[in-house]
Amino acid sequence: MANLKEIRGRIASIASTMQITSAMKMVSAAKLKKAQDAVTMLRPYSEKLQELIERASASLPEENTPVYARQRDVQKVLYIAITSNRGLAGVFNSAVVKELNQNLNKVGGDAADIITIGKKVYDAVRRSRGVPQNASDLYDNLSFSKVSKLTSSVMRDFREGKYDEVYLVYNKFINAATQEVVTEQLLPIRMPEKTDENSESDYIFEPDRDELLETLIPKSIKTQVFRAVLDSLASEHGARMTAMHKATDNAKALRSELVIYYNKARQAAITNEILEIVSGAEALKNS
Repeated sequence: MANLKEIRGRIASIASTMQITSAMKMVSAAKLKKAQDAVTMLRPYSEKLQELIERASASLPEENTPVYARQRDVQKVLYIAITSNRGLAGVFNSAVVKELNQNLNKVGGDAADIITIGKKVYDAVRRSRGVPQNASDLYDNLSFSKVSKLTSSVMRDFREGKYDEVYLVYNKFINAATQEVVTEQLLPIRMPEKTDENSESDYIFEPDRDELLETLIPKSIKTQVFRAVLDSLASEHGARMTAMHKATDNAKALRSELVIYYNKARQAAITNEILEIVSGAEALKNS
């Protein structure tokens, strides 16, 4: 049985850990609100862009298919994997790494390249598959312009034929307690299927339809990547808040158990001392 001093040390250590996890939970909750608002505000814009592209391309002849929507034989695939730079967020990071590895196993390691956004996925890929292209510095003063530069480079590589498909692997934000790991196709973009209902359009486009699509599609692709980064950021804070909440609850339960254990040990020690005093007094009386 551990002595009372050791038990008191454990209780103090757990109490200190509980204060840290509780503080981290509150910090993540505050950051989550800001990140959640950013995702919520961007989604309508992204959806409206996609709606405009669908309307503009509804009756587009097949020979005029935009370059970013052209399907071709898949020889080389690029995965953009998004995690966080820090841990202590439950399975948030490991879930993305697992999803990425499953995708890589399907296409074969030699047929895929990886761009990592987040130190956690970068470290995981570097250990298992060599040094990938790292874009974790996007989180330093995150902005649309920084994400846009990375996306422009990826779009250029696709346009030049370096990659035939591009996918995003990230945690999609559902709510504070729920994040869904998704593999989302970025390129080529999926154009709406032509039906009798959308074969004709009453819209008048200014400038012409092709020029409009040349402007909207790149903007939509960049917005999609930026939204994925924001989704991942909100998911990170939600996952960390949940993980720290559980850690705090576990620390409370463990501290309660140790307090009970300490009280029992202390009571046993006091009882032993009383017995020793009584035995000593009886011994003196009988001597």
